[in-house]
Amino acid sequence: MFVNLSRVSLASGVLALSLLAGPSVTFAQSSTKGSSGLPLPRFVSLKAEKVNLRVGPSTDYAVSWRYLKSGLPVEIIREYENWRQIRDADGTEGWVSQTLLSGQRTAVAAPWMRGKGNNVYVMMRRDSTSSAAVIAKLEPGVVVKIEECNGNWCKAETQGVTGWVSQEEIWGAYPGEAFK
Repeated sequence: MFVNLSRVSLASGVLALSLLAGPSVTFAQSSTKGSSGLPLPRFVSLKAEKVNLRVGPSTDYAVSWRYLKSGLPVEIIREYENWRQIRDADGTEGWVSQTLLSGQRTAVAAPWMRGKGNNVYVMMRRDSTSSAAVIAKLEPGVVVKIEECNGNWCKAETQGVTGWVSQEEIWGAYPGEAFK
């Protein structure tokens, strides 16, 4: 028995975020450190419900986009003082205040597969093996909280269901990245 988990509307309003509309690129982790002393690039998530994406690192710069849902994964690609240049799963880039970001790891199920058909799913399994029982089918675009990754599989939770998803089928953890 498994659960079919569908995407929940990620945003609404005039500046509605069309997250996951196209293919995304995952970049390998490097040993570069930002001014914070943390590695660049790195994944984090949006902490606030409303986050303005700016064209530069200051409130003096124009808002180019507004995210309307907390918990969305983003990749920090650059740091300047208390500002972080981020990239989302669509490849959209801009600057946000570090206070609007969280170290909570989240991921998006196969954003590059969105719109490819009705029977495209990311399988959530009971254990971290491809032969383990499927406990949920995630539609492309479903956001999950990541508890840990072992380099091949990530333990994830969404809508009260916890299981393992292949690291190759999510955007929010680098290939081969392991953490607890």
